[in-house]
Amino acid sequence: MNHLDRTIEREPRTQIHIVMDNYATHKAPAARRWFARHPEYHIHFTPTSASWLNQVERFFAEITNKRIRRGAFRSVKALQDAIYKYLDNQNTQPRPFQWTATADLIFSRIAKVCMRTCNSGH
Repeated sequence: MNHLDRTIEREPRTQIHIVMDNYATHKAPAARRWFARHPEYHIHFTPTSASWLNQVERFFAEITNKRIRRGAFRSVKALQDAIYKYLDNQNTQPRPFQWTATADLIFSRIAKVCMRTCNSGH
């Protein structure tokens, strides 16, 4: 957090919101003390087994795959403009972002990873 605090560029009185999972280290006494000394940081914890966070990550992966990787951007502003244009276009006909993987599909993918890594020599 100290590194983040030193390197993030912000205007005076900027409020910073951080979303973290419910991992115990995020609630450790040292972390609580740090956040108490830095009231401009607001922490939000995801629900346990937060599948909604997975959907947010998937949404960003979709933007990355469908727009960012397909472009060449000469500035941060050009990248931002491309993202906003993509979102504006997507929002002309909005649809809920839904989790579509079944439990069987997830477990079969896990099994494949396990088979590949079990005998990897590590």
